[in-house]
Amino acid sequence: MNSPNGTADEEAEKTTISFSLGLADFLATNDISIGFTSYQTGRLYLVGRGPDGKLAVHEAIYPQAMGVTASVDRIYLGSLTQIVRMENVLAPGQLVNDLHDKVYVPRNIQTTGNVDIHELGVREDGQIVFVNTLHNCLSIPSITHSFKPIWKPDFISDLVSEDRCHLNGLAMVDGQPKYVSAVSKSDTKDGWRDGRRDGGVIIDVETNTILADGLSMPHSPRFHVGRVWLLNSGTGELGWLHPSDHAFTPVAFCPGFLRGLEFHNDHAFVTLSKPRHGHFEGLALDQKLKEKNTEAWCGIQILSLSSGDVAQWMRFDGPITELFDICVLPSVKNPITLGPQSTEIRDFITIEQPDW
Repeated sequence: MNSPNGTADEEAEKTTISFSLGLADFLATNDISIGFTSYQTGRLYLVGRGPDGKLAVHEAIYPQAMGVTASVDRIYLGSLTQIVRMENVLAPGQLVNDLHDKVYVPRNIQTTGNVDIHELGVREDGQIVFVNTLHNCLSIPSITHSFKPIWKPDFISDLVSEDRCHLNGLAMVDGQPKYVSAVSKSDTKDGWRDGRRDGGVIIDVETNTILADGLSMPHSPRFHVGRVWLLNSGTGELGWLHPSDHAFTPVAFCPGFLRGLEFHNDHAFVTLSKPRHGHFEGLALDQKLKEKNTEAWCGIQILSLSSGDVAQWMRFDGPITELFDICVLPSVKNPITLGPQSTEIRDFITIEQPDW
């Protein structure tokens, strides 16, 4: 990642990563690092900057890495069959190899089975809440079972292993699940596919009412500075819901299928994916790309909330065509994580200070 033109070629993966020349300085100025997931290739990526001030990218293998949420010392990740809790093991001011100020190590892995975990949230009591897409509900981990349902939309009649409405996104407000996104209000198996163009809804979990409808494959609702934000993925737009009639108000168009949304100060962080055959095609996004004479690409964009302009970006070209979620790590310079199946984790032993 040290090329002066902002490009790196990873021969082993045959993937080219390009990025805006100001990305490392942006991270330094805002004192943040970022993390994002690629479930297609099963990777959690952490992006920071090294001691030389240049961009540093680290990846670890987590099968079907999906939803991710983080604080300065903890990362939660939803994967193919598990929810992983990673803890930073370094004390303030401590470095590993004189490079990394945070090392996130898997310390708890909760097995759920393949319930198609999408986005995650953390309640004020520390309890994990996750979007259980296969069963059309919000769930929490169970001590004895795969999961415990805590909420489902009123239009879903049964708790069955059928992705009916494609529930996918979760917004936490004041430590509680508040808003969710779904591609449609279908109550039949795979019925959501017929509502991809304009059947999408945002649901208020507390009141179980439809806050907004007529959306195109909405994802990642978030509550930020008094507004409900979301990604209208089928149109490639980031926007917010007007407080009076909850109409979707676009702020920015991105050249890709959007999923994953995070905020830091006056910027939004989103991930873009290339259209997947049979799922993302045939949407308004296709026409918008033609009108702008561009193609969809895979990567991340950092957008100004005031202007909608792209402030910084990172792009993947090659086998990686889809990303899913993104998080911001505040006050973190150069983080790494050890994958649960990595060779490094076998001998990476840390000891908590004993009481005596």
